[in-house]
Amino acid sequence: MSDGVSNANRSLTKPLVAEFLGTFWLVLGGAGSAVLAAAFPELGIGFAGVALAFGLTVVTGAYALGHISGGHFNPAITAGLVAGGRFPAKDAGPYIIAQVAGAIVAGLVLFLIASGKADFSASASGFASNGYGAHSPGGYSILSAILIEFVLTAFFLIVIFGVTDPRAPAGFAPLAIGLALTLIHLISIPVTNTSVNPARSTGVALFQGGWAIAQLWLFWVVPLLGGVAGGLLYKYLLADDRK
Repeated sequence: MSDGVSNANRSLTKPLVAEFLGTFWLVLGGAGSAVLAAAFPELGIGFAGVALAFGLTVVTGAYALGHISGGHFNPAITAGLVAGGRFPAKDAGPYIIAQVAGAIVAGLVLFLIASGKADFSASASGFASNGYGAHSPGGYSILSAILIEFVLTAFFLIVIFGVTDPRAPAGFAPLAIGLALTLIHLISIPVTNTSVNPARSTGVALFQGGWAIAQLWLFWVVPLLGGVAGGLLYKYLLADDRK
């Protein structure tokens, strides 16, 4: 029995390290582009540049690490894959812990880098945190935030299930998933600053330290529900059920 537990733990070690590193890369690259580059209009990256940065982190991270862990880098994806029957529920907890840890460490690294600028304030700048109402980039309500985060997370999972389906063209899944995340950000940055990923939201909210923590519940509950909905939709309406 002890040998079996030991072997099981060892078998998860590399996937958990990959999830930690992949989520670290996503938060550092995506949120970092917002904190370090988009804050300066003269650099010209704007919302579109931030959206592309998030997409590029997923493309590169999934190609580099996806063969080790599946390349979730997002608790909502893990939850959706469990709901859709593509991932064992027993491994979901360790995966989510690794993802959140990677996001928090990325937030810390980003905070230390950004603090090298004399007038930087994570609290005043928002630190690329997700929000609604007064803290939505476009002033959108909580209802708008709930709807867009739920719908976009659900469709993100449908894309993920579809491009990793055995019937889909092989080798293009990371590219399609990264492009989907770019599109999601282009749509929703004005509404919530785009979460669809509770780990990403947590990694920066802890360093903003005020309203972002108070509103963080929404960016856990809604993406997780959206991810589960997307996984179930694909499983029961779109998956090939031939034996």
